[in-house]
Amino acid sequence: MRNRFLIPLVLIVLCGFSPYRVAALFAQNLASQDTVQGNKYNFSQFGHETWSFIKQPAKWDGSDWLKVGVIGAGSFLIIETVDQPARDFALKDRSYLHSVPIQAGRIWGELYSPVVLFAGFAAHSLIANDNSTRKIAYEIGQACLYAGAMEYILKSAIGRSRPYMNEGKSSYRLFTLNDDYHSFPSGHSAAAFAISTVLSRNVQPTWLKILVYLPAAITPFSRVYEDQHWVSSCFIGGLLGYFVADWVVDLHEQNESRVHVSSIFPLTISVTLN
Repeated sequence: MRNRFLIPLVLIVLCGFSPYRVAALFAQNLASQDTVQGNKYNFSQFGHETWSFIKQPAKWDGSDWLKVGVIGAGSFLIIETVDQPARDFALKDRSYLHSVPIQAGRIWGELYSPVVLFAGFAAHSLIANDNSTRKIAYEIGQACLYAGAMEYILKSAIGRSRPYMNEGKSSYRLFTLNDDYHSFPSGHSAAAFAISTVLSRNVQPTWLKILVYLPAAITPFSRVYEDQHWVSSCFIGGLLGYFVADWVVDLHEQNESRVHVSSIFPLTISVTLN
């Protein structure tokens, strides 16, 4: 707090600022503390960002739609060349069904995993007054909610049969709520990659950024081995979780960047944030 008053005083002496001008600027700076603090990670921000997320497709340009086309083509290629052989291979040996890697991959993508992680990071942020863990909790919850909503809408609309139904890789029942036809995309893969992407974007060093992707990488193998999903379903689910989480973290980092760029009193703000 002392530095916030000392820096404007030093500027008056060194830069020849008018005391009245500095007082006006400093008052304006104090009045904009909500902007200075950047992300609030509260319900109000969540509502605003959710609306922004919903509007995103309307803002896509040609390169964005090209990426969607490439992903769609890649998914179709996997369906035609990989899905059935991968299932046949997984069914040859069922002895690992209850092994630690298979179960760990499944658990990482379960519905309760983001809830537990959200609660843990949120509790730490409250106890330690740590905004970094508040950010992680918020982003895990936000990314998993967005990705979960998208994958449920898609799987309900597409209605692809799960492998264990033995109807083949190209069996569909459009617009169904029957979970036996909710194979595409994989919800577990979406949640797993959403969680790991948020964690990776918020931790250091590089080896830890890579390590947190390990359980997410196991999740698709787990779902295919358990005969719950096709490889292509896990492929799309993983990409969905990754891109949604990446968008969420990027949005918050951009918000913080705009605070610094638009500051009329950067030195004061820098000290306040530190």
